[in-house]
Amino acid sequence: MAVYGTARKERIDTLVQADDAGVSVLRDAWRRLKVSPLFWVGAVIITLFVLLAIVAPFIAPHDPAAQLLIGQTSRARNQIAPPQPGYLLGGDTLGRDLFSRLVIGSRQTLLVGVLATAIGLIGGLALGILAGAFGGWVDTVVMRIVDVLLSIPSLLLSISIAVLFTSPNLTSVIIAVSVVQIPVFARLLRGQMLAQRDSDHVLAARALGVKRAPIVFRHMLPNSISPVIVQSTLVVAISILDAAALSFLGLGSQDASTPEWGQMLGEAQDRIDSHPGLAFWPAGAIIVIALGFTLLGESLRDALDPKNRR
Repeated sequence: MAVYGTARKERIDTLVQADDAGVSVLRDAWRRLKVSPLFWVGAVIITLFVLLAIVAPFIAPHDPAAQLLIGQTSRARNQIAPPQPGYLLGGDTLGRDLFSRLVIGSRQTLLVGVLATAIGLIGGLALGILAGAFGGWVDTVVMRIVDVLLSIPSLLLSISIAVLFTSPNLTSVIIAVSVVQIPVFARLLRGQMLAQRDSDHVLAARALGVKRAPIVFRHMLPNSISPVIVQSTLVVAISILDAAALSFLGLGSQDASTPEWGQMLGEAQDRIDSHPGLAFWPAGAIIVIALGFTLLGESLRDALDPKNRR
């Protein structure tokens, strides 16, 4: 029996030494991310998109508002300037360089997506912390407001907010899209914080007499924020789509010198039957960018999900 017990102990020690002891959540997540093709596809798309937005003013060959090809454009004959030397994609309905407008438009699209998500995240964090930390009537009031906002379709709510502005611009689009995202973040964070309220480390802190603020910001919030950060990558894609929809409907920026992909789609709709390329390029760019953020967000969600840990 002693020999059997010794052999069993040696076997257990061997298994423990062979296992990756003390692997952090982030390291374990990165181990799975780096072998995920979906993660790398999304990361490459987003990286190229960000680089394009940064260098856009330097690689755009022409002023996006200059009607340089107006002589080759005729609404009566339904003609659009074709691709030619110096004009990679030809002109648009007003004789402006389509390629230059597409490149410069990436900056506006990225700006709207990131700022709308950031504002929605900040607002959602504020409401989620209030509801999750205090509970009781505070939780009830906050969640009923959130439920009302969630009961309205996101695009319809964005349109309703956007039409309140007398002069549509980029700021109005960002505000309209960000307000829609606030209840999404608020409900997600509130659920995570409620799950943390009865955890052992929070109960131990309360038993030691730690005040509510340190418990919330040192124990509950850090352990609840990961799903919210992952959700923000998915929300960027939704924000880009919603902003493009508002611009397509004429509720976005009216400044021709700062084009936006949704705005370009709206300008191309009356000639899409004869010149589908006017809508194909901005629509394709929106789809690819939204796909990139979606793939990245889904990969992060799977990597950080405790159920997937081995």
